[in-house]
Amino acid sequence: MTTDSITAAPSQDTHFTADEGAGLPATSPSPREGPEAVPEAATPAAPSIEAPPASPLTIHMPVDVRNLSLALLALFASVALLHWASAVFIPIMLSLLLTTALRPSVDILHRWYIPRWLGAGMLLVAIVAGLASAAWSLSDGAAQLVDSLPVATKKVRDNLKARAGGSSPLDTMQKAATQIEQAANENSATATPRRGVQRVIVERPPFNIRDYLWSGTVGLMSALGQLMVVVFLTFFALASGNLLRDKLLRIAGTSLERRKVTAHVLEDITRQIQRYLLLQVFTSVLVGLATGLAYWALGLENAAVWGVAAGVLNLAPYIGSALVTGASALVAFLQFGTLDMALAVGGASLVIHTIVGNLLTPWLTSRTSRMSPVAVFVSVLAWGWLWGLWGLLLGIPVMMAVKAVCDRVEDLKPVGELLGQ
Repeated sequence: MTTDSITAAPSQDTHFTADEGAGLPATSPSPREGPEAVPEAATPAAPSIEAPPASPLTIHMPVDVRNLSLALLALFASVALLHWASAVFIPIMLSLLLTTALRPSVDILHRWYIPRWLGAGMLLVAIVAGLASAAWSLSDGAAQLVDSLPVATKKVRDNLKARAGGSSPLDTMQKAATQIEQAANENSATATPRRGVQRVIVERPPFNIRDYLWSGTVGLMSALGQLMVVVFLTFFALASGNLLRDKLLRIAGTSLERRKVTAHVLEDITRQIQRYLLLQVFTSVLVGLATGLAYWALGLENAAVWGVAAGVLNLAPYIGSALVTGASALVAFLQFGTLDMALAVGGASLVIHTIVGNLLTPWLTSRTSRMSPVAVFVSVLAWGWLWGLWGLLLGIPVMMAVKAVCDRVEDLKPVGELLGQ
């Protein structure tokens, strides 16, 4: 029994192998059949791989709308406050500018054992006396220039009419308007008024010179009052020495690092404003010399006086150059009697102020203050719109101080980078 069971097992295994070989397909190719025997339909087609579209590079910068809105509201409120309280901020800014300019001189006098209050008083009295004497010496020429305006206007009109060879279009329009007005008056006089309708005639008030004198006097007194405020503020700031600087350092905090940063900011502001003032003095001297030489070459009388006036008025950007150009052209027309010489004198002044004021000064200012020329030009326009003539003078020093603060404060460094070169 043991023998049968042993012999039956191989037969079953052999029969199973035979059945498998006869009924089931072969799982592996025979040695005769190679890869060529496999039909082409059995091999799946390879899927086409396309490159994904290139996505644009983006930067994930989450914007806090609430903080941005608050910052814009604070900026607009500050601008409105500066415009509304300009009568307060302008004297303060002028005083800070004069204090920064005169502090080195007061320090030198203090080293010579002259008290600060005495040195500051001497400097301010000398400056005020110089300005008053210059205004007094130029007052006669200015009065003559104003008196000659009607005569000059008539000469210019006659010259233009002679060049045109007849009446100008303005004269033609004036004659037509006069004829229409006369015809309307005649028709209204001949027409019979209707019953029940009251005729009303509006009469212009008579010219009263007292009103103009009063308004001019009020404006002059207001300007003199602001000038006195600037003088007294400058005197107190110079007499106090480094008191304001020490207070700002104490306000900065007890940390040594914060005090060091505050000291660096104050020194940077002082250094940049002093450079700006030296630059203004240099460009004013350059404009004065060039204007005086050009007018002397053209034969204009009092060329040296015109050079001094051009140098002083160069401190007021754009407005000073316009005044010098217009006044010198008018005086040249009165002196020579020809429109060509008036245009030559005015054109010479305009070319000098354009080269120095619009090209040289912004470039030198950007080099000395590390501000871009675009930022300098835009700041002059913005502050001129905000404060008028004083804004043209104070806009660049204010932006220098703003940039010095932004360069030292971590959160404000993007603003300093925007203003920089």
